Amino acid sequence: MLKSVTAPYKSTVLTGKDGTADPGAVAVSGRRPLLMAGLGAATISASAVFVAESGASPVSTAFYRTALALPLLVVLAIVEQRRHGPRPLAQRAKAALAGVFLAVDLIMWTHAIFDVGAGVATVLGNLQVLFVAGIAWVLWKERPGRAVAFALPVVMIGVVLVSGLLERSTTGQHPLAGILYGVGTSIAYAGYLLILRRSSSTSEHVAGPVAEATVGATVTSLVAALIFGGLVLHPLWPSIGWLIALALLSQTAGWLFITYSLPRLPAAVSSLMLLLQPAASLALAAVILGQRPTPLQILGAVLTCAGALVASLSSTRSALAGSRDAPDRSDLEPAAAIDAA
Repeated sequence: MLKSVTAPYKSTVLTGKDGTADPGAVAVSGRRPLLMAGLGAATISASAVFVAESGASPVSTAFYRTALALPLLVVLAIVEQRRHGPRPLAQRAKAALAGVFLAVDLIMWTHAIFDVGAGVATVLGNLQVLFVAGIAWVLWKERPGRAVAFALPVVMIGVVLVSGLLERSTTGQHPLAGILYGVGTSIAYAGYLLILRRSSSTSEHVAGPVAEATVGATVTSLVAALIFGGLVLHPLWPSIGWLIALALLSQTAGWLFITYSLPRLPAAVSSLMLLLQPAASLALAAVILGQRPTPLQILGAVLTCAGALVASLSSTRSALAGSRDAPDRSDLEPAAAIDAA
């Protein structure tokens, strides 16, 4: 499949704007990025539970989630920089810009839940896969292959079923505003994923891009709070405890896993893997909040997971086969693939 997506992945080689391998990109085992993307999706799936338990406003959630994650991320980024060297200023700026999109995504997602209900907000928020695949196709010629094209409608049907949208009416009070917030969430999320992917595509750094994006998100959330208000926690405890858990698990651990995988997978495949999040959230809500899933929701979770995994594994097999069939261009691009240390 990846023969039509990008130029040869050599055990999954990072690609540039023209579809060829990025100089300095790191070649890794084809299955490892999929595993990391899956772990990341599973980790950030706890976000909805933490947000619900914290009871914080949209702006408060975005600000504290990112601000509380910064100390650990900065330490990890410093350690990483000592090992791999500093990142170019342009790449740092891209990661910070990605953080602006993340802040917008977090704020609008919470507003969408309030205005149109969690079910519809879940579906609208996960339209990011359409924006990611479309933008990557137009800008970087990453044309989705057959496996992704087949899996996409299956996975989206699964997301609709997981949301519970077909079994109950929406609980939001402002449907039109909620739909606009939901679509805005998808666009902002897609922008975050794509820009973060480009900011980390030419080096082994992972903690650095996440820390820089988190700085951008923190500053943007603070500016939004100063303009619109709402940066208050009532009561302080246990709200702050849930937000600390949100910061350490979702914003730190989850996005470290995902950032590792983003530049090592085609854009459409990485966004498909992130659609595992709603299914994992369903399981967590059942265990922690006592919200038992219906048979249709369970069916949706199965469709979502199966579709994403089949497409992703098919992509990896095609990528490895393509790299074996591709001509050796090492004499033309000596830095196109560097074995991981």
